[in-house]
Amino acid sequence: MDLKIKLEQLHQKVVGLKDQIGTEEATKNAFVMPFIQILGYDIFNPTEVIPEHICDIGTKKGEKIDYVIKKNDEPIIIIECKHWKENADAHNSQLHRYFHVSKSRFGVLTNGIVYNFYTDLEKPNIMDEKPFFTINIEDIKDSSIKILESFTKKEYNLETILDSAEALKYIKAIRKEFEKEIENPSDEMVKMLVSRFFNKPLIANRMIAFKEYTKKALTTSINESISFRLKSALSINEQIEKQEEKIITSSPIDDNNESKIVTTEEELEAFQIVKAILREKIPSERIAHRDTLSYFGVLLDDNNRKPLCRFHFNTANKYLETFHNGKEAGEKILLNNLDEIYNFRNQLHQTLENYNI
Repeated sequence: MDLKIKLEQLHQKVVGLKDQIGTEEATKNAFVMPFIQILGYDIFNPTEVIPEHICDIGTKKGEKIDYVIKKNDEPIIIIECKHWKENADAHNSQLHRYFHVSKSRFGVLTNGIVYNFYTDLEKPNIMDEKPFFTINIEDIKDSSIKILESFTKKEYNLETILDSAEALKYIKAIRKEFEKEIENPSDEMVKMLVSRFFNKPLIANRMIAFKEYTKKALTTSINESISFRLKSALSINEQIEKQEEKIITSSPIDDNNESKIVTTEEELEAFQIVKAILREKIPSERIAHRDTLSYFGVLLDDNNRKPLCRFHFNTANKYLETFHNGKEAGEKILLNNLDEIYNFRNQLHQTLENYNI
């Protein structure tokens, strides 16, 4: 199964269970162990994933790290866990000590939701103070998933990760400094920019004024760039939707593609479940469906631009696609059975709210 789908399933589990998780041990069992399993490591093999691994530190004997992951009998990742309510950045001194006596090149500090990945880019065998990579289960980005793939059992390659780690670390640092400059431009930044078009000395009063000008210029430039990209994306999506609607409305009833569409009993049953959920908010006549070759769509007011959800039942696995984050941000969720659709009542209701219902 795709790594992104597995992480999304774990996210759903975290959301559903975290308020019932009262201890660090429960956090490990409910959240961290499934995460390790998602990476492809056998959590039931004590030679591959070692819990409570003894990690003696100097005169301190019997010190334990929560998990050590091994590959080819060599430790590759050590993991220190905290309760999900704790800050995942607050205890890296403990992981720092374990890292020093471990042969692993990567340490992970986690509260089961946020995972901070550390290595030793600054000094050999001494863990860096700051993580080079962070992934948040509640805010999963495609770029983060791509990086996480390199830590899976199948894709793990030490040299490749270390090369990426260095790049990630310095890109993150540069970005942080840039964000500081946007918020509060430094004298150096102002002088560098202004000197290219202003030939007079920057006395104190002028520096104050140009700092404010620089801040406004940077902020405006970034906002306009974002606005332009959003408009371009919306324009492209509108063109695609118009083309889709044109195809749907202009195709004859006996069109070859339509003749290939088979609406199954499962799709109709799923539609009835969604309809029952949505009828809590709107009349049933406003809930329509359209079947296509690639998916079965549920629509508001039979409008192709107002998708409520989609069923992807044409493969071995069945997925529900929700649009609670916006119609351009569909989220596919694996279904083990149709009754699980009831678990996504809030997402379906949120989709209606997005259309001002």
